[in-house]
Amino acid sequence: MGERALLLGLGVTNQAVAAALSRRGVEVVVADDGPTDAIRRAARDLGITLIEQPDHDRYAQLVRDATELVPSPGIGDVHPAFDVAREHGVPVCSELDLAARWDRRPVVAVTGTDGKTTVTTLVTRMLLASGIRAVAAGNNELPLVSAIDDPTTDVFVVEASSFRLAHSQRFAPRVGTWLNFAPDHLDRHRSMASYEEAKARIWRDQTADDVAVGSADDPVVLDHLRRATAQQVTFGLHGDAAFRLDGVRLVGEGAGELATVDELWRAFPHDIVNALAAAATALAAGGTVAGVHDALTAFRGLPHRIELVARHDGISWYDDSKATTPNAAAAAIRSLPSVVLIAGGQNKGLDLAPLAREGDHVRAVVAIGEAADEVVRAFEHVCPTTVATSMAEAVASARDLARPGDSVLLSPACASFDWYKSYAERGDDFAEQVRQLTGATR
Repeated sequence: MGERALLLGLGVTNQAVAAALSRRGVEVVVADDGPTDAIRRAARDLGITLIEQPDHDRYAQLVRDATELVPSPGIGDVHPAFDVAREHGVPVCSELDLAARWDRRPVVAVTGTDGKTTVTTLVTRMLLASGIRAVAAGNNELPLVSAIDDPTTDVFVVEASSFRLAHSQRFAPRVGTWLNFAPDHLDRHRSMASYEEAKARIWRDQTADDVAVGSADDPVVLDHLRRATAQQVTFGLHGDAAFRLDGVRLVGEGAGELATVDELWRAFPHDIVNALAAAATALAAGGTVAGVHDALTAFRGLPHRIELVARHDGISWYDDSKATTPNAAAAAIRSLPSVVLIAGGQNKGLDLAPLAREGDHVRAVVAIGEAADEVVRAFEHVCPTTVATSMAEAVASARDLARPGDSVLLSPACASFDWYKSYAERGDDFAEQVRQLTGATR
């Protein structure tokens, strides 16, 4: 029997995987638990077999007939196909494994609960500013298996989600960076321990010739870093981290001053940490100090990350829709002195109660979405709370609660899929409602 790959799901990444495997003579079969018309069209266009909503017995047969199993990145570690694969010795691999099989150019990988996209973007721009042809791939619109088709690229900067790492057999980035660790995706990982194990895979297969970059401020990350085989580099706000804040200067061991705080477009604590992490990563990957400085001073942030939408009647309105965990929302809340918080959505199996620890910064809360009751319970003994049944109602309620000097902050601590297709759509709706209410322009 020739090679046959069984793909679980046919989203953006697995469509690219299917095309790449087919070009290399591998038979591709896709099993999808909830196929849409778009997925059916994609399967037809790719000329591959699509099995819709197979039951356990059908999955068992499909896995036994496959030479490897390739899950979509969004599939967690609980799925009947994985049990069958373990039982019959069918390897489970990710697009990262496939890309490494087909291409030997260096990979820089960034993981963490929060900040991955920002740091991946910064590292890519730092390398480009250093004269290195780099491209960001992975957990974005460009899967790594597609990025390797461009022969002109020198370095791939991969945003490595826990799912991509968990499903990888062997992943050894030239530089692997772990930003932070906090509860997330407990609706798809078996436990916090399995989530942590997935993140730790970023360093598991590295050698002494590789570089492991990790947070000196995060005890979980630091514990794993100390056990890494690769060369170890730390970053953090203070202390003896190799890349750190020294007064108003961002400095790096062996690199000197990288930038000053007032040169950054914004200097919330997590902005500085992200800048230090990106600098450490880019320099380890061959970037220059000048390239790091130029990218840091030119960067203006990414959408939906404490993005200022409007200022009106003494009130500032911020879109932080990308904050889909309590940890991310807490970081945003701490960055502002007096907040009217809009929070809620589709909980990912996380405890929202820790948000109330930021109560000194929160003057009132508007709860939205499926998790509205959980948000109310978290804050009911801390500050006034109310529930809104639409984003328009949430914005109007926040305006009634806010006073001059306050910031209205959409920082949901939850996923968006109860009301929206994505966090971006949620943030866009918030911004539009704010503009309609305040008369502000884009």
